[in-house]
Formats: sequence, structure tokens, C-alpha cells
Amino acid sequence: MPETRIRRMARGLFWAGALTLATIPMAVGAASAADASHADENGSHASEHKPSPRTVHLSAEQRDRLKLAINKAPAGTAEDTITAPADVRFDADRVAAVGPRLASKVVSVEADLGDRVDTGDTLAILDSVALGKAKADYLTARAHYANARATYRRKRGLADDQIISQAALDEARAQYRSARAAMRAAGAELRLYGLSDEQIDAIDGGTDAPLSRFALRTPKAGVVQRRDVVAGKSLSSDDTPFQVVDTSKLWVMLQVSESKAAAMRPGLPVSLEVRALPGRRFSGQTDWVSASLDAQNRTLTARAVVDNRDGRLAAGMFGTATVQTQGDKRYALVPTDAVQTLGDDEQIIFVPGDEDGAFRAVAVATGHESNGRIEIREGLAPGDEVVTAGAFDLMSALTSGSRSAAHGH
Repeated sequence: MPETRIRRMARGLFWAGALTLATIPMAVGAASAADASHADENGSHASEHKPSPRTVHLSAEQRDRLKLAINKAPAGTAEDTITAPADVRFDADRVAAVGPRLASKVVSVEADLGDRVDTGDTLAILDSVALGKAKADYLTARAHYANARATYRRKRGLADDQIISQAALDEARAQYRSARAAMRAAGAELRLYGLSDEQIDAIDGGTDAPLSRFALRTPKAGVVQRRDVVAGKSLSSDDTPFQVVDTSKLWVMLQVSESKAAAMRPGLPVSLEVRALPGRRFSGQTDWVSASLDAQNRTLTARAVVDNRDGRLAAGMFGTATVQTQGDKRYALVPTDAVQTLGDDEQIIFVPGDEDGAFRAVAVATGHESNGRIEIREGLAPGDEVVTAGAFDLMSALTSGSRSAAHGH
């Protein structure tokens, strides 16, 4: 007997004892001995006692032990799918490497690994001699500009009254324009260092705050993935000690065999299953397909973007991607393990019930099977929720409950 089947039977025997009628209330179609005696006195048993839907009820603890996975069934046909090894990576458009634009020293660190930050939040407070000098130069240029502007306005009035000569007015105008240009140049240097116009206007030399201090801010919202700084560390303009990543969407890189390469194109639905999270499937869509094969492996590289709003996926995970290439998409596709056999030939799947912890067995008609997935042609529609991992254990609980009901009087 295969080892995997032995392990499944062991789980089934465990749950047959652990999930009793006290925790798995369900109606079953089998009649008890007491029901049979009542049927002799009161007529047909079937006409008076209709079986209720077959449902397994689990407590939160039991559900955690079973490690069930529930996903929406994608649409497609089993024969029009491609499976390929895949690895998860950060979406490069959602990654920010953050560092200063000039040499500086770390005063304090304001954000740590794993912290969630919004755009503009402070990651660290830095101190830069070059920035302090640039701010001082700007303050000087701003003061000269204010003085030259006032002088020019005053002399323009005097010239209108013919109190001063045109030459004196022209000299005042030239000094004003020179001071204005110097102030603008000093402001442009500060912008190169990352200061906004509002921050430049707010520079004040009359306070005790050092002109050399500035905040290192994140340009993107996300999670702090890397932090390579401590207080007192010196940084250059090339250093990027912080990495902020938005992990709500991730890239999945597929390696498609040469024989399937012609069917790949952007816009195809992708279902991803990773080794670290067995039974869980993540949905996405291809957005790029390489124009050339890998010379050594003879595989075609394709990229898909998958949703990761629950944060379960992590960069570096490996798994298998299933791509729906074409064909009419009228069937719900589920993993082959999601379909169980009840009795001699009845095929069932489990779907969430109306109550928390309830799972209902639904009879289905299946179609083609390929690449670990099988078509559900009756009993489940594309987009419906279905138990994709743990169906065997639910089946064990259902059948053990039925046996208990049949012999528990």
C-alpha cells in the first residue's frame, strides 16, 4: 500500500475518533435499527424521515488541525492548461531603495524592520555638513535678495521723482537681479539635495535647530524590508540603507518548457501554489513573456502579477504555476484532491456552509483531468468557493459521523 495512502488512512482513523457526533452534527441517509422498527409500525421510513444535507461542523480548533484551504474555483478547461515551475519575487515597481543625496551621519533611526510606513514618513534623522553649508548660503542669498529688492524699489521711486539719476537706478536694478539669481541658485542646490519648495521656504536661521539636520523620508508606502543603519554611522550619497517594499502585489517568474512556449502571451490567468503553503492558491495574470528562450535550459521566461493583500506570500518562495491558455471557460477547475468519492461512485466536493465551521458535501459531475486539476461540469460554478485542501479529512469526518449515526441508538 503506498505510503501516502497509509498516512491518509491514519488521519481518517484519527478523525473518526476525534470528531464525534457531539462536534459534528449531521444528518445521514442510513437508517438506524430503531428507525427500522418504527418503519414497520408507521409505514414507509423514507416518506416520513427525509435526510438533511450532509454537513460537517468543525470547531475552530479542529479546523486549525485540519489546515483546510478555501479558494474560489477558476474558470477554464483542464486540457488547455500549462504548468511551470515558478518563483516569487518583489514587484520592482513597488520597491524603494532609500538613502541620502549627500554625505551625512545618522543621528537617530525612526523606522525598524517590519514597520509599515506611508509615503513621506521619516525613516531616520541625519546630519550633513554639506547641507548645513548649503542652507547657510541660501539664507545669506535670501537676505541679500531682500535688501537689493528693497533698495531697487526705493530708488525706482526716487528716479520717478527725478531725485536720482538713471545711472543710479540702473545700478540698483542690476544688483537686484544679481541677488535674485544668487538666491535661486542656492535654492536649486537645496532641491538637488531633496528639499521641497515648502521646506526651503521654511528654513529659519533664527532657531536653535541645526541647519545640518534633515529627515530621510520614504517615497513609497510599504513595509521596511531592509535597514542597514545605526546611530552614528556615516553614509555617502551612493548608500541606500533602507528598502521599503509594497508587498500587496508580487511578481511570479515562470519557466515554461519549449514545447508550450508558443501558447504563452500576456493577459492569461495564472494560479500559483507554493511549497511553503500547500493547498493555498494565489490568482494572477501574466503581464510579460520573453521574446527568446534560455539558451541552456531551453525554457521561456514569463512573468505574472499575483495578489498578495493577505501577506502570505514571500519573495523567494518556489512553487508551481498553472496557466489557463485558451478554450471556452465554462467549467470550474479544482485540484484533483478536492474531489472525493462517497459510497461506490458518487463524487463530491466540500463547500463552506451557512454557519462558521460548517462544510457541506455537494455531489458533482466531473470532466477532463490534467496537470493536477479536474473540471467540475455540474455542481460548482466558476468563482464559487470550494475546499481545495483538506477535503480527504472532511470526507473521513463525514463518513465516520454517518457510521456513528447508523449505530448510535
